[in-house]
Amino acid sequence: MPRLRARAQIIAQDGGLIVERDPLRHSGRLLRQDDMEASYIDLADPSHLEFDYLRWIRIVLRAARSRSILHVGGGACALPRALAAEDPDLRQAVCEVDPAVLALAREHLGLRRTRGLRVRQVDGREFIAGQADSSWDAVVVDAFVGAVVPRRLITVQALRDVARVAPLALVNLIDNRSARLVHETAATLAEAYAQVWALGSRVGNRVLVGCALRLDFERIAAEAAADRSPARLVAPHAIVRSIAGTPPARDLE
Repeated sequence: MPRLRARAQIIAQDGGLIVERDPLRHSGRLLRQDDMEASYIDLADPSHLEFDYLRWIRIVLRAARSRSILHVGGGACALPRALAAEDPDLRQAVCEVDPAVLALAREHLGLRRTRGLRVRQVDGREFIAGQADSSWDAVVVDAFVGAVVPRRLITVQALRDVARVAPLALVNLIDNRSARLVHETAATLAEAYAQVWALGSRVGNRVLVGCALRLDFERIAAEAAADRSPARLVAPHAIVRSIAGTPPARDLE
């Protein structure tokens, strides 16, 4: 997660949504949602990713050579904008359900029309349901209500639909040392994908990956370990052991 910022200046506010100027980086803008840091953009450098987990996700997407990426959860669209700055020929779509977030992103966080990027105010699960089989290379789920991913986005039924449209799924979670949510979501991903693995640390953000591709784990692990916020790769065989006996999450009847 981003470094501490003292004396941040509030630029705009809409209810619990607050846009702040980073006093340590003149062109940096932070979007807060209640007490949670939801998105960070450098207006002068869209390739800059302040949040560690977004850099970890970018490492995986690069390793997978993903050319079409669907993002569930938008915020200020930091990751898709960074990817587009690096490669404008990518095809990307962002599903953001909150119109107030999009309004602030467009007015104060530099969100503009970007080649290859479509930003939609739409429910992510409903959007995925309307996509054709194998229509995307990767789906990134980075949506929160407070500090929790909405359950309906990470049930067996939801993630099987993700697997139908993309061979790679990345889910950002926030968990504590008990890792209960991580284990449950990993068990759920395992119902949809042949391999499940993870990047992260023991506390804070962890990225779970469901994969039907052959990827270079050694390369990914080395790049993640070299990040300024190092992440450890938990391999598929270790995930299998950790989720033994853990029931997957299912839609409520």
